[in-house]
Amino acid sequence: MDSILLKKNTETFQKQIPLASSKSESNRALIINALCGFDADLQNLASARDTQTMIRLLKEDSDVADVLDAGTTMRFLTAYFSAKGASKLMTGTPRMQERPIGILVDALRTIGVEIDYQKNDGYPPHQIKGFTKQKANQVSIRGDVSSQYISALLMIAPTLPDGLKISLTGEVGSIPYITMTINLMKSFGVDVNADWEKNVLEVAPQKYTPISYKIESDWSGASYWYSVVALAEHEDAQIELLGLKENSLQGDSAVVEIMEQLGVKSTFTEDGVLLTKIAPKDSLTWDFTNCPDLCQTIAVVNVMKRIPATYTGIESLKIKETDRVFALQEELQKLGGQLVEVEKDHKYEIRFTDIPEELPVIKTYEDHRMAMAFAPVAMMREVKIEEPEVVVKSYPEFWDHLSVVVPS
Repeated sequence: MDSILLKKNTETFQKQIPLASSKSESNRALIINALCGFDADLQNLASARDTQTMIRLLKEDSDVADVLDAGTTMRFLTAYFSAKGASKLMTGTPRMQERPIGILVDALRTIGVEIDYQKNDGYPPHQIKGFTKQKANQVSIRGDVSSQYISALLMIAPTLPDGLKISLTGEVGSIPYITMTINLMKSFGVDVNADWEKNVLEVAPQKYTPISYKIESDWSGASYWYSVVALAEHEDAQIELLGLKENSLQGDSAVVEIMEQLGVKSTFTEDGVLLTKIAPKDSLTWDFTNCPDLCQTIAVVNVMKRIPATYTGIESLKIKETDRVFALQEELQKLGGQLVEVEKDHKYEIRFTDIPEELPVIKTYEDHRMAMAFAPVAMMREVKIEEPEVVVKSYPEFWDHLSVVVPS
């Protein structure tokens, strides 16, 4: 499908949405299960392509692991196959080969893993050649680039002969994702000594205990439904999102607090969370350091509701599936909005221009979150989304679920 035309919503709604499962939690649980000898009972695993790719590659007995465009899968499997002493060529799509891996590879080399780059230093593809002896039990790694590097090292740490001490340098971003990893490890019987004052994480040699574990629904996926309610023109519109927990491990549960300022109230129920409309604030200031995947969704709501905003902590968006900062800057213009950098790599503002009359045709840049973040525009006006199939990366059921409130 080249594009999908979403017609403007004209009716109120009270719906339940069976959200997709968390890709982040699923991928961590899969690595831990593999380190348990595949003896855990994992329930409600994500249908996301990234997770299905992880499942496939953990099962395959091949010299090559092609992760496609799955960044988390690339980073977690690089650490996993290294710890297992496997000989494995790690590769992916052309875009994946532009996404950095050097920080993780440097740390693994320090530990004693042999890894060679096949094209460009610091980027996939890379050949894992083996791991016969642990040369160091301490590594230093930047905390301001990607928390996935840190989570990858944490999960293999208890299986190393001497354990591992990880010192984080610089400002540490996406701490909730690191905390998710630590809490999941604890669920499977492994303790991490986390000293956040010194930014040091220490893991002694331990064994994971296989258990039965149910994956929570995805708060990142929930954000698009918050956007639907925020942009709904009928005041009695409401949605109940199933499978979410009030005390979640997921950093993107911050959407509850953000969207309360943009006109959505969250009421937790036995089955999930009920979203209803309330009056929004006059402006928004938010630091996305710990929840960068929410930025695209929030930016669209700010522009459509004409609520000015100031964002910080979005630097990591430049090395995601696409340069998400650039993509937002390009596509928000089609809705009468601007994402303006006011301090180099630090602060951005949402500003407004005249709203174009022509039908907005949104490019998705091979990025699932661009498609889903802009889809709720249909609550206020007709919109066309190009390459809508990109949603399979994290939320394959998205368009079917959206059809209950948005005609297409």
